[in-house]
Amino acid sequence: MTSPAPSAAPDDAPVWLVPGALVLRLMLVAVLAVALSGAVAAWLVTRASGQEAVRRMVSQQTDEVEVVARLLASKIEQSQKVLRTVAAGITPGMLESPSSLEWLLQQGLPAVQFFDTMQVARDNGELRLNLRAGLLQKAADLDPAERDALRRTLVDGKPLVSELIAGRTSDARVMFTMPLHREDGTVLGVVAGALRLQSQSLLPPSMTLPARDDSQLIVFTRDGTILSHSDPTRILGQVRDEAGLAPVYGRWLTQAQPVVGRGMTHVQPDHIVSMAGMPLPQWIVARVSTSQALLAPLRGAQREAWWLAVASMALCMLLAVVLMGWMAHPLAQLTHKARQLLKTSAGQQSPEDMDWPRAGGEVGDLVRVFQGLVYQGNLQQQHKDTLDGQFQAVLDSASVGIIISRHGMLDVVGRQACVMLGYTAQELQGRPARTVYASDADYVQVGARVRSEMAAHGAFDGDICFMRKDGTPVWARVQGRGVRPDEMHGGTVWILEDITAAREARVQQSWERMHDALTQLYNRAAFDERLGLLMAERSTRLRGADDEGSEPQGDGVVLFLDLDHFTVVNDIAGHDAGDDVLRHVARLLASQVRPIGWAARLGGDEFAVVLPGCALARGQAVAEQLRAAVHAWEPSYQGRSFTLGVSIGLVVLDASLQDVPSVLYAADMACYDAKRAGRNRVETRHARDASVTSSGRMALGPV
Repeated sequence: MTSPAPSAAPDDAPVWLVPGALVLRLMLVAVLAVALSGAVAAWLVTRASGQEAVRRMVSQQTDEVEVVARLLASKIEQSQKVLRTVAAGITPGMLESPSSLEWLLQQGLPAVQFFDTMQVARDNGELRLNLRAGLLQKAADLDPAERDALRRTLVDGKPLVSELIAGRTSDARVMFTMPLHREDGTVLGVVAGALRLQSQSLLPPSMTLPARDDSQLIVFTRDGTILSHSDPTRILGQVRDEAGLAPVYGRWLTQAQPVVGRGMTHVQPDHIVSMAGMPLPQWIVARVSTSQALLAPLRGAQREAWWLAVASMALCMLLAVVLMGWMAHPLAQLTHKARQLLKTSAGQQSPEDMDWPRAGGEVGDLVRVFQGLVYQGNLQQQHKDTLDGQFQAVLDSASVGIIISRHGMLDVVGRQACVMLGYTAQELQGRPARTVYASDADYVQVGARVRSEMAAHGAFDGDICFMRKDGTPVWARVQGRGVRPDEMHGGTVWILEDITAAREARVQQSWERMHDALTQLYNRAAFDERLGLLMAERSTRLRGADDEGSEPQGDGVVLFLDLDHFTVVNDIAGHDAGDDVLRHVARLLASQVRPIGWAARLGGDEFAVVLPGCALARGQAVAEQLRAAVHAWEPSYQGRSFTLGVSIGLVVLDASLQDVPSVLYAADMACYDAKRAGRNRVETRHARDASVTSSGRMALGPV
């Protein structure tokens, strides 16, 4: 006998599961999103295409009016060149002979045929010749506007392009004048030529062709008189009557803008108006286009694009619904399996008191499935809270500052670190580490130092200066190590120990050892040390110069200063006044020599100034400035004024001075010379002129 084969577990799951309510809502949102995004995209494309079309039309119209304006300006310049050629052929003698002048203008100069009328006048205003269409006319036939243009040219002595001389439309013309000069530059007369407005040399009717219903090319004067128009009946009319152009011209007049050759375009609801000027005749070229007519082809294309967009959106929405239904099928299966799991374990589960959302459908089923997971999560959270509390207790009770940083941010800050930096934990946690540094430069420099040591030793141990919240610096010994030694990005633990007091004590001891307590200048020991280093450095350079065979040069000067009449202040005003004098003189010396050297107090009322790298002439000038500054100061104590002076000895640091005592001896001897010469003066002595005692002692002391 064989045992029967086990029967397969029935699977009551249907082949295709209907999506739940949440998925259906997501499908609806997707359909709406596709519709909205398609509509917005179509609107943006339509709007962008319209703006691009307008931009292209604006650019095209602007370029067109600029080209036409330059073309007309070149015609004006050509007319002036022709008239200048005519003027060059007229001699002073011809003005006295109308017959020769008439022959010249009718036959002698071919350029005369360029103009419709020609006039020549003398400097007294007498019209010598008046030709119209090559025929001689009477002077009385000259138009008053033409006579006025001739008169202005005689007065100003400059070429002129007249305003429009209007009569009938066919007779409207523009007059060009050119002064005739004698050899000394004075005005001899004037020659003028006029061109009809609609002549081929100025504004031919063909310039506005071909005529278009949606656009018109107009040339007009500054005062609004139309010179050229697509409609011939509008010539000599007013721009104020032109639709679209009138408001633009009105604003241009209100703003009192000059006529310039650069084109500008104004887009209005119904018209696009482009204008460019011709500065010399003060004319303006304008192209006025009807927006709706120009954009009509674009509107048709946009309507077709909208229909295509609607069809595309409908297809995309259908495809989105099908794809979402297919992708949501695993979620429906998961829900079905979750219900089966609840049925098999319902008797083993105890009721839960947690406030779960009472949602239906697949969300409610998943809530009941995940109740156990949430319970486990609560246990883990309680364990984590316990560990966090213990960790915070360690941070708060530690005698040193503890900080944990990650990616340049302060994640955890201990109580002692907050006290050291003057912040609360809430003010530091989550803030950039840059907060506790004085500047970006300090932060970058310390960062480079930390990275270097971490890469070399796997840890950091050094002194760092931080900035407290109140702006005061605080020094700390910092030890840093990665939370995970093999991964720097896992965070870094920092231990901070405040060493500000110890560091300040070391700095203060070093400063007091090197400075005079009364004047704050370098003391005698510091002077000897710094001057010795300078001379040792000079000796090294001199040896190098000797090896190269070059001539050794001086390497600066030393000044020895002894106050004159200082004992008078001490004897009369007291030692407090004397100390005040010494402090003031010290400040004066420090401020005068700080850019080029340094000063020291040698003892009593004796000072020294070292000017490294200073030439003799410059050193003498500085010494004289110091002497004058001390002498100009008149202190007043106990109601009495005192006059001080200073005797200064100067010695050049040359090769004959081998040590500090020899330098001071030479400078002291120079100061002694200044005392003997009457005090309050500067004396210079070279080392070879001073004798040094065999024991090396110097004759220092008040004189």
